[in-house]
Amino acid sequence: MKPPRGVLVVGNAVFDFLVRPVDRLAWGTTTWVETILPRLGGNGANTSYTLAKMGAPVRLMAWLGNDPPGQYLLDVLTAAGVDMRWVRRSTAATAATVALVASSGDRLFLHCPGVSAEASATAIEFTPDLLAGVSHLHLANPFALPRLRHDAAECLRRARQASLSTSLDTGWDALDRWLDDLGPCLPFVDLLFTNADEARMLTGRSTPAQAAAELRRLGARTVIVKLGAEGCLVLSPRRQTHVPAVRVNIVDTTGAGDCFVGAFLAALHQRRSLVQAARIANSVGALVVQHLGGAEGLKKGSA
Repeated sequence: MKPPRGVLVVGNAVFDFLVRPVDRLAWGTTTWVETILPRLGGNGANTSYTLAKMGAPVRLMAWLGNDPPGQYLLDVLTAAGVDMRWVRRSTAATAATVALVASSGDRLFLHCPGVSAEASATAIEFTPDLLAGVSHLHLANPFALPRLRHDAAECLRRARQASLSTSLDTGWDALDRWLDDLGPCLPFVDLLFTNADEARMLTGRSTPAQAAAELRRLGARTVIVKLGAEGCLVLSPRRQTHVPAVRVNIVDTTGAGDCFVGAFLAALHQRRSLVQAARIANSVGALVVQHLGGAEGLKKGSA
């Protein structure tokens, strides 16, 4: 795969409320917490933000409501340098998530898809204007966009026809359809990103290495399995490599996987190898988990 000149990201943008710490839920009571903050969220938004902050040209196609949360997300991403001209606005509410973050950094999401339910990849026309300066398409968690998941394979096929390289980040499938919907996408994916739990659900294989091999067998060219505190596994047509994580104190893991992907793609834009890109992505992931909210670490430090 040639290094991408610019990246078109298709995915959700979500208005997050981060609540921390929440270590137990007790109905009918009041729980005092230290922090309740609005934050940038969503797989497409976090990945695009990271790409822009790392100097890679990035264009986001997402769906926002004509409401204050939508304007907040638009302003944050524009200020970061993301090209937002292909964001679509609607009278439906901007997607929103309440993220309950435990002291350990683990989290539980309460998600309302809102305008994300309108998203459909069949409406994407790979016109010269859309593709100007772009050589790579990234689908950020099609499972998060109820209509996009059914159109994702066709979108990737047409992207290949338009001479784009492709990547896809799987995300968690709340509908539990997994490979039924994702399987048709795999023959059109150059880089497949998934975490260990998602890889297991997709393939039924017990180890990340076995799951990655199965996903390659099903068509994905290169598979990157995010392993959290254990780093990541990169399985390419040439070799398998485990890249260890950077050890840090974890505050919040929200958005870390999305930022990992953005950093990986940005490193490829800088003509780094797959293993070098994995090391950089691990460093960015380590930076992100030390702060509350996916993008905050990128505002306050550098990998």
